Amino acid sequence: MRQIRWTNKARLDYFENVDYLLKHWSEKEAQNFIDEVYHIEFLLKQGNIDFQPTNYSGVKRLVIRKKITLFYRTVNDNTVEFLRFWNNHQNLKTLDLD
Repeated sequence: MRQIRWTNKARLDYFENVDYLLKHWSEKEAQNFIDEVYHIEFLLKQGNIDFQPTNYSGVKRLVIRKKITLFYRTVNDNTVEFLRFWNNHQNLKTLDLD
């Protein structure tokens, strides 16, 4: 089973999205997002699924919700790194994956 590692930016993005959902939607919507991320972690830990490649070298993406995309990369056979939880209304040209 692979491990999931989160960058600081991914962790910050994640909590900002949860806070936004709590402020502007509902606790149920925030919990649904949390559950969806947990499910994605589970799938990626199993190592038998990958998602859509991007133009960034080694980076893949997955739309978690209509407005939020997860960018991640496989570091090695044992580790997946979450890079960003990107709000799709932002300009993709400003996406920083470092």
